[in-house]
Amino acid sequence: MGAMHDGPKRPGGTLRGAAAEEVRYREAREELVRVIETRVLEACGYLSKSALDPRVMTAVGAVRRQAFVPDDLRFAAYENRPLPIGEGQTISQPSLVAMMTDLLELPEDCNVLEVGTGSGYQAAVLAEFCRDVYSIEIVDALGRQARETLTDLGYDNVHVRIGDGFAGWPEGAPYDGVIITAAVDAPPPPLLEQLRAGGRMVIPLRRTWGHEELVVIRKMPDGSLAERIVFPVRFVPFTRDRR
Repeated sequence: MGAMHDGPKRPGGTLRGAAAEEVRYREAREELVRVIETRVLEACGYLSKSALDPRVMTAVGAVRRQAFVPDDLRFAAYENRPLPIGEGQTISQPSLVAMMTDLLELPEDCNVLEVGTGSGYQAAVLAEFCRDVYSIEIVDALGRQARETLTDLGYDNVHVRIGDGFAGWPEGAPYDGVIITAAVDAPPPPLLEQLRAGGRMVIPLRRTWGHEELVVIRKMPDGSLAERIVFPVRFVPFTRDRR
């Protein structure tokens, strides 16, 4: 005997309510894109440009950020601010995610490494236009939840590993871009080694005087490194061997 299903929902029932909710989320994403465009104009002196890569903005407008925040914070999913995701970690504000993604200056058919999966939101944005995204999360509970969320949303080009991101993911290298979403004192040498010549690393670096700066490091064809400071930031600290 086949499975039994409920009949059609009455007006105002669960299906209609869910559809209305999705409309609200879609409208919120559209508004978020406009907010980010305004934020970029304010930051253009730092970014040396007045608009982000259209692929990045399309990705931000497509990713369902409400799926990457705790249920009790879904009402705030499309506000341009960081939100707690548990385990002492946060999901970055969307404008910062967009800017960091843009700063990678990724080519078509790109292959990217992310260290610090968190909820998986940054990986999802990258996955919208990259061939493969390799993402490492040291906090077991967050890594498992992010993997489940990304799988449920159909991001089969995102590969999540739970472990210490300092050593990177050699099997997926070389990478066109490396993005680190936790503050560190210096770029981990293995991550620089896994970066393709011509590729870029976007990383928040802690300075000796106590604050943090977002830095873009470009790997030149001869293997040398060129560094550019973008703007001040504040990230959770890079941790190791927490499992």
